[in-house]
Amino acid sequence: MHALVRCRRPLLIALLGVALALPVLAQNRAPGISAPDARAVDLRQQAIAYENGEGVPRNPVLAISLYCKAALLGDAQAHYNLGWIYANGRGVPRDDATAAYFFQVAAAQGLEAAQRMLKIVGEPTPEVPECLRPSPPPPAAPDLAPAPGVDYHAIAPRKIFELVMKMAPQYQVQPQLALAIIAAESNFDSQALSPMNAQGLMQLIPETSQRFQVRNPFDAVQNIRGGLAYLRWLLAYFEGDIVLVAAAYNAGEGKVERYRGVPPYQETRAYVQRIVRAVGTMAHPFDASVTRPSPALAQIRLP
Repeated sequence: MHALVRCRRPLLIALLGVALALPVLAQNRAPGISAPDARAVDLRQQAIAYENGEGVPRNPVLAISLYCKAALLGDAQAHYNLGWIYANGRGVPRDDATAAYFFQVAAAQGLEAAQRMLKIVGEPTPEVPECLRPSPPPPAAPDLAPAPGVDYHAIAPRKIFELVMKMAPQYQVQPQLALAIIAAESNFDSQALSPMNAQGLMQLIPETSQRFQVRNPFDAVQNIRGGLAYLRWLLAYFEGDIVLVAAAYNAGEGKVERYRGVPPYQETRAYVQRIVRAVGTMAHPFDASVTRPSPALAQIRLP
């Protein structure tokens, strides 16, 4: 037993060192994981240079800052490298819980090496590392809110457009938001089926279909009804915050609460940007009687 305890530290460094040296790590993504953002890749490469002193003076503090900027763009490899830094105390005090936080995010995006590292460093801290807490954008004046950027009347199939225009007001959901979700989820394909078994126009997973009493998710009317009911609930739960609602629709409300805002996944961040651009505003009326607001809202809104 004592021999195992003494060996843990060298074993950890050896495993992490080998994992970091693997040139294929950035390509070791699960099927369906998006390719990294070009800006994130550039920031990560700069961080690697400053971390290891490759062509520039070694600067661990700057390296961590650059890695964090890449991580905020959803780069799984940057999260992994941050985990490696904290697990080994490179330029910072060793912190296995913080390392586990970064490894957990990378693992959630499909990096198998990060999944293995999680088994070594233990449980992640529940606190979001400071460098990953983006400053909230200043509230836009209502009269300066941009107009919706997509004309769905011109591009959506007529039947689906008319269904949404008729049904959305019944659920107190603005049609533009519902159409933006449908376009992003299925591109108006009522028979769409994802690898995660999300189904139909609004890509309802079986649990959501059951929750909102959708018997046939491939029926356009039933699917839209279920998706609108879910949107109405999310709007109440996040008090009309389009950014949080879109993030929750893509990644789940639990992930939004876990990360105190938009999860640091490239796919989710791109999804949120697409929805906000299409809707043209970040605030939506909501019915507070539908459900109590998320208990995490107070923390999410902290500056």
